[in-house]
Amino acid sequence: MRLDKFISQNLGCTRKETKQLLRQKLIEVDGSTLCTANQQVDESNHITFRGRTLHTPGPLYFMLNKPEGVICATKDSRHPTVLDLLDEPRVQTLHPVGRLDIDTTGLVLLTNDGQWSHGVTSPKRHKIKRYRAHLAEPLIEGVEKKFAAGIMLKGEHKRTLPAQLKRITATEVELSIAEGRYHQVKRMFAAMENAVIALHRLSIGPLNLDSELPEGHYRPLNRHEIESLR
Repeated sequence: MRLDKFISQNLGCTRKETKQLLRQKLIEVDGSTLCTANQQVDESNHITFRGRTLHTPGPLYFMLNKPEGVICATKDSRHPTVLDLLDEPRVQTLHPVGRLDIDTTGLVLLTNDGQWSHGVTSPKRHKIKRYRAHLAEPLIEGVEKKFAAGIMLKGEHKRTLPAQLKRITATEVELSIAEGRYHQVKRMFAAMENAVIALHRLSIGPLNLDSELPEGHYRPLNRHEIESLR
């Protein structure tokens, strides 16, 4: 790993700030302050900042209860992003695991572990994602069977994978899907001549959104939760 990347991830500073620390000789590698930003370092090197030993940073895992109006991106010039809601020293190393639309709320996972993230989002893994949807019109009879058989979305040539639809009220449902096509939930109901007016993600695989986590707040995942999605 490059020294500037190691310092940036460890101290939560930008690459520009990291280079300033190096110029000020506040960073030592194996007792020497004659360091360069592109210098390669690993676990065998002893790296310090102001005499404090820096350790190889481990991966981070969080769940966020995303509010409406926030986008699942690392940066955006027009809208707040999910990273803007996190107060963490290494927040710039994180990325959202998959995406929710700007007007969709609920469970979002964030990590800097690319392999874990790929395992969660890979279409081959078929991780079940469960949503609560509020609809513009009451459901017609027999829709559950149509969802279970797969829906032909507009502009596509292959039906969706079987989905489980559960009625809560005439206009409120829970929907579980095993894939993540573009705007899939909204398009599935559009194919039934209905519209989603509010959408909230409840779970990904075995991991449920923490019921005690307020909208806009986040918390680290525990070890059991992390392993449950591998």
